[in-house]
Amino acid sequence: MAFHTINGRSVAYRLLGAEVNPLIVLAHPLGMSQAVWDDIIPLLLSRYRVLTWDLPGHGASQAVSGEQITPADLAAEALALAELAGAERFHFAGTSIGGVVGQQLIAEHSDRLLSATLTNTGAVIGNPDQWNTRAGRVRQEGLAAMSEEIVPRWFAPKAFEASLALKTGWCTQMGRGDDESYAQLCEMLGRDTFTGKLASKKVKVQLFGGSEDMATPPATLEALAAELDGASLEVFEGVGHVPSVEAPVLFAQKLLYLLAAD
Repeated sequence: MAFHTINGRSVAYRLLGAEVNPLIVLAHPLGMSQAVWDDIIPLLLSRYRVLTWDLPGHGASQAVSGEQITPADLAAEALALAELAGAERFHFAGTSIGGVVGQQLIAEHSDRLLSATLTNTGAVIGNPDQWNTRAGRVRQEGLAAMSEEIVPRWFAPKAFEASLALKTGWCTQMGRGDDESYAQLCEMLGRDTFTGKLASKKVKVQLFGGSEDMATPPATLEALAAELDGASLEVFEGVGHVPSVEAPVLFAQKLLYLLAAD
């Protein structure tokens, strides 16, 4: 893991693979970290250079310092890291809020994208009241206290059956995050949506969802597909909100197939 200062904050990232290969940038879900890609990365490295990073206040990235954070800020991190890697254009894949970063790139920086794969996300996710309520609770109660409530929403029941430690592990990871950064990202999701901003951008986009996803159910992905001029959508049966953790081999196979078709 390495660190790079972007807009005055230290950002933790990994840049792996041969410089001659095309770059793919991966963005993780809210409350998690770049570790969600650990089972995907080895399957990509023979063909692609891989860049992952931790969102503000997540993993090893520095927390926000009072400023209101926006999708443009998160996209700026992705662009700065791609530039650090020497890539003028790159492939992108993001899950949940990572998919929101991808939508910002599509909306404002489509010329930088070779392709975009968005999973378990939406042009609109939830509603402002839900996100503002969660932000307020996080500030009052803390992520560690709320993780037992939130983490089970990320995964299909069979994922917990396969690994009894999965819930405990991700609760521990979430509980180490910065409360204010998480709260601000919640407020961003309630405030900044992409309705009417994604049409006619001429970027190859593939959408994936999970049949067991409580946070962004298939209907949310269907609405996003419509915003993206009818982008292709595939729903993974029996998978929840984080396919890179629940079905990494399947997800990597689908991703490699899509990237090779470019």
